[in-house]
Amino acid sequence: MNALLQQTLSPTRRACGSLNVRIMGEACVLRCSGALWLPETGTLIAADLHLEKGSAYARRGQMLPPYDSRVTLAKLRAEVEDLRPRQVILLGDSFHDRGSLARLAQADRLEIAALTASCDWIWLTGNHDHEALNGAADPDWPLPGRVVEAMDIGALTLVHEPEAGDRPGEVAGHLHPCATVVAHNRGVRRACFVTDGRRIILPAFGAFTGGLDVRHAAFSGLFAEPPMLAALGRDRVHALAWNSVR
Repeated sequence: MNALLQQTLSPTRRACGSLNVRIMGEACVLRCSGALWLPETGTLIAADLHLEKGSAYARRGQMLPPYDSRVTLAKLRAEVEDLRPRQVILLGDSFHDRGSLARLAQADRLEIAALTASCDWIWLTGNHDHEALNGAADPDWPLPGRVVEAMDIGALTLVHEPEAGDRPGEVAGHLHPCATVVAHNRGVRRACFVTDGRRIILPAFGAFTGGLDVRHAAFSGLFAEPPMLAALGRDRVHALAWNSVR
């Protein structure tokens, strides 16, 4: 990581194990949960929950434990209780497919209702949940909260999918970034944030989401300089130089 980029990002450790960075001058906290916290506006941001992915796979004969929604919502509740945000914004693909809302267990519906009642709640539409959020949901259970395509907060522009080229202030998900770090002849694969101080891509927040390696061609052209990676550890976020990962 060059000296100028390191000075711009200025990663500093916080008590909860997260990292402080600035994106286009806006203070941002990279949480070890994979969520992004904007302390100046009290905004909690998470990407790609993919609720009910397990049940979607089960319908196709690939049996996964049917608890991903419960685990993901519990993790989100922990962030809400810890930070007490004024608003929560989910960056799209919060639900895995158009039928996810109908397949949600009653306990998970009650949890969503309680979470959305705690603060201003905003759903951005993604490529997986566009229909679910825009009229093709369960008619017997209207989804609480507001639905938008994109939104701005200060110098930041929140979207689901990152666009190629220079997009200063862009905050996106969609790609589920992860990185492999090699140490002592062993490789460890971790979900990660990716940022150069001008834009940031969030890791997937959901329990069954998987990840796309940051060396994949999908990340090409998104950053003019090699970005910093912020890998999620068990209890802290690790700032890594681009050339330190395989």
